[in-house]
Amino acid sequence: MKAKILIVEDEPAIQELLVFNIMEAGFHALRADDGDSAWLQIKNHVPDLILLDWMLPNTSGVVLAKQFRADVRTKDVPIIMLTARGEERDKILGLESGADDYITKPFSPRELMARIRAVLRRHLPEMSDETVAVGGLELSPSAHRVTCAGTSIDLGPTEFRLLQFFMTHAERVYSRTQLLDQVWGTQVFVEERTVDVHIRRLRVELEAVKKEGLIQTVRGSGYRFSVN
Repeated sequence: MKAKILIVEDEPAIQELLVFNIMEAGFHALRADDGDSAWLQIKNHVPDLILLDWMLPNTSGVVLAKQFRADVRTKDVPIIMLTARGEERDKILGLESGADDYITKPFSPRELMARIRAVLRRHLPEMSDETVAVGGLELSPSAHRVTCAGTSIDLGPTEFRLLQFFMTHAERVYSRTQLLDQVWGTQVFVEERTVDVHIRRLRVELEAVKKEGLIQTVRGSGYRFSVN
């Protein structure tokens, strides 16, 4: 799964630089140059991370960050604040407004991408391109491959995303609605029973490699990936 990153930056040259580097890194780039256009993007596509410039026309990045934290759609979306303000009090203000990280202009693209990946690893481990190993399974997002003791497991794209989410959120129970939001996305409208169909398919593939007990049904609650 490719993370969607919303860039809220009003300087065209910097915005283009950010879009280029984010797309080169394999992420989806959404762009906005002020608060109004940012909310319009969010209405259509809730991002996985927001790069937010401090100095914006009409509404500052600090005010916008507080608005994001107060809105149900974006309250959990990580924010990295971009600004030319480098004093400690400014950094504290940015972080207290709801930002998860803070990077001072000018910055190197390599540093920015490292910060983005670090924040995504903390908030959305399923978005990382690092190999995940849990319960005797190894899942490589970049190679789109799952193996068990050297044996490759052939999964469809939805089953792959579902397993990746489970493996990065092991031992926690998720309802069908939560799985639909996390794996299918909030912009896709499908019935809850669709989850059951894909769980069944995934279990069949895991049974073939003697891993049939990893995905557990929790009566009245949903599903859990557990190695216990």
